[in-house]
Amino acid sequence: MAADASAGDGKRREKRTASASAMHACVGVFRLICVACAIDWLSGTGSTPAGLMALMAAALAAGWFVSAVRPPPPTPCGTPGGPPVTAPRARMRDGRYLAYAESGVSRDRARFKVVYSHGFSGGRMDSPRASQELLEELGVYMVAFDRAGYGESDPDPRRSLRSAALDIEDLADALGLGEKFHLICSSLGTHAGWAAIRYIPHRLAGVAMMAPVVNYRWRGLPRGLARRLYRAQPAGDQWSLRVAYYAPWLLHWWMSQPWLPTSTVIDGSGSFPNELDEKNRVMALSNGMFHQRARLATQQGIQESFYRDMAVMFGRWPEFEPMDLEEPPFPVHVFQGDEDGVVPVQLQRHICRRLGWVNYHELPGVGHFQSAVPGLGDRIVSTLLTAPASA
Repeated sequence: MAADASAGDGKRREKRTASASAMHACVGVFRLICVACAIDWLSGTGSTPAGLMALMAAALAAGWFVSAVRPPPPTPCGTPGGPPVTAPRARMRDGRYLAYAESGVSRDRARFKVVYSHGFSGGRMDSPRASQELLEELGVYMVAFDRAGYGESDPDPRRSLRSAALDIEDLADALGLGEKFHLICSSLGTHAGWAAIRYIPHRLAGVAMMAPVVNYRWRGLPRGLARRLYRAQPAGDQWSLRVAYYAPWLLHWWMSQPWLPTSTVIDGSGSFPNELDEKNRVMALSNGMFHQRARLATQQGIQESFYRDMAVMFGRWPEFEPMDLEEPPFPVHVFQGDEDGVVPVQLQRHICRRLGWVNYHELPGVGHFQSAVPGLGDRIVSTLLTAPASA
C-alpha cells in the first residue's frame, strides 16, 4: 500500500514537473523568436509581419506572467536571512525538521501519549486546552508541532496528504512515543488526521478531530447540498477554493492582488454566526493578536504555510477521500459545533453517517474554534482516552 502511494506521489510530481518545464520551454521558444525577429528587423534584412509582432507581444506577456505568478523563495529558519530557530526540533526521514512544544506530564511517566495537529494559521503553541489537572490525572503527555512550512518547521515543497501523515509518524518516532499513540487534529489540520487513518493506522491508538474542514468537491458529498452551501460563502472564499482546486500554482499571485476576490479567513474580515467565535475574532483583530499569529505562522513564507495548506486540503484528493476509508482498529471521534461558520454542520453529519464507525459528537451552541470553549478541551481529551469506541 505504501509503495503504491509512493509511486502515485512520484507520478504526480513528474506531471507537475513536466507541466512546469513545458511552460518554461514555451516561454523560452517565444523569447527566441522575439530575438530572431528583432535582429532581422534591426539589420534591415527582412520585415516583421504583423503575425510575428503579435507573437512577440505574446512572448513578452507570457514571460511577465511566469515571473509574476512564481512565489518568492522560502526563508527557512536558521538559514542566512531566515528567522532564528528558538524551539526544539525533530528530524524527519527526508532531512527536514519539525518544531514542537510539549505539555502535560513528562514522557517517561505518561500513560497516554498524544500528538496534536494544529489548524489553519495555527502553530505548535496551540492545543485542545485541556486543563493541567486533567492531564495530570490521566497521565497525558501531549506534543504539538508546527506543520511543514509553519512557524519554525522546515518547508516541504512536496507537501501532500501522505507527507502529512508521515510527518506525524516521524515526529512520534523521533520523540520515542512508542508503537502506538493518540492523535488530535483541529480544523484544516484534520486533513492530516484522515491521512493518518489511511497511511499509518498501525501506529494509532485513537483519533479525535475538532471541527474537521470539508472539501466541497469530495465525490461522496451530496452534490446539490454541497453546491448550495459552497455558494453561500462570501465570494472571496469561493474564488480562493476554486483557485486552490483548479490552479494551486496561481494561489500566491491571486491572493496578493487587492482587486481580486480573496479569502476572508486569511484577512479576518469574515464574521461568524457563533457569538463566542465572533467576539474572539473582533478582539484578536483589535489587539493585534490575529496579525501576530499570522506573522509567526508565515515567517518562512506564506506560500509554504497558508497556500500549500489550501492546495492540499481544497485541491484534488486522488488517492482517497474520507468516505472511502475502511473502519480502522481504533476509535475515531468527530466533534462538530452546530453553529460552525466555517464548516457546514450539514456536510459533517453526512460524512459521519456514511462512515458509521465514526463517533460523532454534535455540540449545541458551539462554533468553529472549539479550543476557546471553556471545559470542552477536557471533554475531548477524556473522551478520546477513556471512552469506549461505541460512545
